[in-house]
Amino acid sequence: MIPLELSLVEPLGRLRSRPWADAVTGVKIDSRRIDEGDLFVAIGAGADFAAHALARGAAAVLVPDDAHRALGELGGAVRARSSARVVAITGATGKTTTRDILAALCSPHLRTVASEANYNNELGVPLTLCRIEPDTELCIVEMGMRGLGQIAWLASFARPDVGVITNVGPVHLELVGTVDEVARAKAELIEALPAGGVAVVPDEPLLEPYLARAGVEVRRFAASVPFETSFTAAHQLENARAAVAVCEVLGVPLPERLEVAFTPLREEELELPNGVLVLNDCYNANPLSMRAALAHLAERAGGRRRVAVLGEMAELGPGAPGFHREVGALAAELGVEVIAVGPLARDYGGRWVATAEDAAAALRGMLRPGDVVLVKGSRSVGLEAVAAKLRG
Repeated sequence: MIPLELSLVEPLGRLRSRPWADAVTGVKIDSRRIDEGDLFVAIGAGADFAAHALARGAAAVLVPDDAHRALGELGGAVRARSSARVVAITGATGKTTTRDILAALCSPHLRTVASEANYNNELGVPLTLCRIEPDTELCIVEMGMRGLGQIAWLASFARPDVGVITNVGPVHLELVGTVDEVARAKAELIEALPAGGVAVVPDEPLLEPYLARAGVEVRRFAASVPFETSFTAAHQLENARAAVAVCEVLGVPLPERLEVAFTPLREEELELPNGVLVLNDCYNANPLSMRAALAHLAERAGGRRRVAVLGEMAELGPGAPGFHREVGALAAELGVEVIAVGPLARDYGGRWVATAEDAAAALRGMLRPGDVVLVKGSRSVGLEAVAAKLRG
């Protein structure tokens, strides 16, 4: 990390530092990840681990007055001292895999920092910015949202040069109400771009009212993906089209073939000894991603039997039953046998069970050699247990 003086940290809360320390060279909120010279920011019960952080070599411990504000200030300070270009990615679906694809394209050519795992919120975005080194040329940050104003706040200290919106769809409707408001929330990223910034967007009518910002260039997704890929799902190729457009903005040359290791629990394929193929995409789900995953299941299965363990989709508000019925109808149309998990999932149809553990047991009882199985649902359902039990 670009070093930060302790005099900058001190106003953010209660600071305990080593006598020899006048600056910090990293920021962590998990004492187990501390490296020598880091600042340990004690979030919540993290104050109990201050001694552990110091024992591991932390230069200082901060117990912040306001954790989110403190991390935002720290991330923003590192960002302000860097000449790296920042690309921010948001959208209803595909944020993480678009980030993975873009990082794979850019890393061979630019010294790149990219968000880890699901680091896309008030904690994750500043922690990503705090990994920027003096020689970093590109920082790719993923930005999630649960309501209006959140992306605007994240962008206020990330200060992106390029903003990518992967798509707009029915997500977090319990909090924002309508898909129009989802578009408005995502478009906060466009509003945050500086003069000369670039917005990379799909052909989405709901975004059009936000694209007339003076001084901001609008780029559409690339017309095609001009290289071979290690993935074939149509929705991932759409994400690749977004990444290609960003590469054109950055002047990054494209490869003849791209290999991408996606973040765990997204697009994982597990081959079982009896010829069963498991498509483990269980990190999260909403109506857009469910439809895409079912289409991919049908494509990968071909003439093989199709089975899907589908967890309920959370945060859809009053329209949740209708969204679940639509997904269930698509599964039936594609010839998919469904195990539905969780209270809202009853509307999928198929066989219903209450928990992920029940789903794993039901699946074991119905599997036949050669089946292709999709596992997908909202994070709260915990469907990673299904793939874990199948591996076992």
